[in-house]
Amino acid sequence: MPMMESESALVESPSIDLPDRLPFPPVTYSHILHCSYHDWHPRYRTLTPKSKTIPLPEKFVSYLRADGIVLPPENHQPTEDDDYDTFSDDGEEEQDPSTEWEDVHTKVKKIMSDFGQVTPKLNWSAPKDATFMSATNDTKCQTANDIYLLLKSSDFITHDLDHPFDDCVPDQDNGTDAAANSTASPDGPLPVVPYHLVLRKYVNFNPSLEFRCFVRNRKLLCMCQRDQNHFDFLFSMRDMLRSRIQSFFDENLRDSFPDPNFVFDVYIPAPHQRIWLIDINPWAQRTDPLLFSWLEILTMKDPVGFEEEDDDLNEGVVRISLHDGSVTNLNAQGEPIDDSDSSDEEEALDNVTPKASGEEDDEFAPFLPEFRLIKKNDPEAYSFATPQYSAHKVPREVVDASLAGPGGMSEFMGKWQDILQKQMREDQAAGSDSE
Repeated sequence: MPMMESESALVESPSIDLPDRLPFPPVTYSHILHCSYHDWHPRYRTLTPKSKTIPLPEKFVSYLRADGIVLPPENHQPTEDDDYDTFSDDGEEEQDPSTEWEDVHTKVKKIMSDFGQVTPKLNWSAPKDATFMSATNDTKCQTANDIYLLLKSSDFITHDLDHPFDDCVPDQDNGTDAAANSTASPDGPLPVVPYHLVLRKYVNFNPSLEFRCFVRNRKLLCMCQRDQNHFDFLFSMRDMLRSRIQSFFDENLRDSFPDPNFVFDVYIPAPHQRIWLIDINPWAQRTDPLLFSWLEILTMKDPVGFEEEDDDLNEGVVRISLHDGSVTNLNAQGEPIDDSDSSDEEEALDNVTPKASGEEDDEFAPFLPEFRLIKKNDPEAYSFATPQYSAHKVPREVVDASLAGPGGMSEFMGKWQDILQKQMREDQAAGSDSE
């Protein structure tokens, strides 16, 4: 939910009169809640990778909010008769926080047993900024403690817990414009968030096939790749992928999502016949626009051709159905064209392939959402100096310890070494038990 990277500053130009503020419509409480995984996932369950959600009690939410990193003993199964203290292998007394939320801990272990490996997230965000805490340097979790460690080390998760409604306004029952109050502190209590832990079965996604799509007024406005590297093979597939994403949106999201403006992420693995819905994000500045800027998106003209009649725009487009792979040629008004004299369906599929990169006269361009990819000579393709999420890679405990001076940092490092040694002992014990 928080922006993955800070949006680049707008370049000043004497020929462009930049607005003082981005022209976002008011972001309402309900819109933020509609983008919460627990809200939209039941509606689109068949479109998403396999995952399970766990409603979180207040005690677990308090555990995530609490300072310090205290993890349950891996081999201990809490019961109602347990007190709050357990002992490590070397006889040292240690806390077991899971006794306060044993139902959550039991469900997490059950899902881990069913799925094997998982990737976690909260209502809106995954702890991608905390992967430096993981032995595998990603969000793959093999134990319950892997999950808790990532969640407690992530600024993105902290944002979900403490700031989900920043810069939002209350919903207006009378439909009046609340733009004037969009930056003011809203009156009255904030909505109660039903927090959920989402555990998705781990899949090693190919990052080149993840795409972010922007929807405005229930129209697919534009899309782009999510990974910030150049992938040459994507350019020959661009029109095919764009057509499939457009069909996926039309058939599944356009009329069913509660709000007219939103951002969604998809994954299209080879052989590119099926699209997986990965996430739905708010239409708000907190969502990273990636290869666009939000000013560019907000001022972009709608794609032309499906709803506007124009005698000068009489060329057709091709729409591929995700249900059966059938191909329908459409005119500028979105009506089927009699193509009895055209080649067979296989050749029609070939016609979807775009012209080679750099060729002129792209007659389909006015009808389609812009699909932006990183070119070989784009600066983004060579931005290796700053690691992704580098602004979020220091846990709050490290910052607090540094402010306390050398003594505070020394104490923190001692505790951190104890945690690492404890995990190593538990991993070794688990390994010996499995032999």
